[in-house]
Amino acid sequence: MIRLAFVGDLGSGKSFFAKKLNYPVFNADLEVSKIYKKDRKFFNKLQKAIPNLDFTFPLNKKDLINCIILNNKNLSKITKIIHPIINKKLKVFLEKNKKKKYVVLDIPLYLENKLNKKNDIIIFIQSNRNEIKKRLLKRKEFNEKIFKIFKKIQLPLYIKRKKSNFIIKNDFSDKKTKKNVKYILDQIQK
Repeated sequence: MIRLAFVGDLGSGKSFFAKKLNYPVFNADLEVSKIYKKDRKFFNKLQKAIPNLDFTFPLNKKDLINCIILNNKNLSKITKIIHPIINKKLKVFLEKNKKKKYVVLDIPLYLENKLNKKNDIIIFIQSNRNEIKKRLLKRKEFNEKIFKIFKKIQLPLYIKRKKSNFIIKNDFSDKKTKKNVKYILDQIQK
């Protein structure tokens, strides 16, 4: 199995590209959302880790955003609880798809959490900053403060580019996306 991993800036279109490859996709953000809505154990651990905040189950993403803005040390408390759960889900996904030729990893902190393996194919999605900002502002729960906090825990973009096998320029158009997906597939299947 060959693992294709997407990296890039927040809002650069990694998830969009990941879906277009038509291979099994592990989307960490989607898994986190499921945990917030369904995982009572996670909820109980979170209440113990941050006892001074009044959370309700299922967790509301907005409450977590406010919790992090209130004290950005809460982010590390949350990640210490959620990352092991996500890592287990990733292992289950990889085991389930071990006979597939390719799998796609859409994990925002893929390089930062040292999840990359020697034979992984890393694809950097490069997008115009103004276009990213415009698209992020359209998101229902976008928050400028949380965006800045998350940017601080990410590797600089030049390092992500340097570690990547492919650099794809995303202009957010369907025509260019199809062309880029075809290019990636042609290259990896050689």
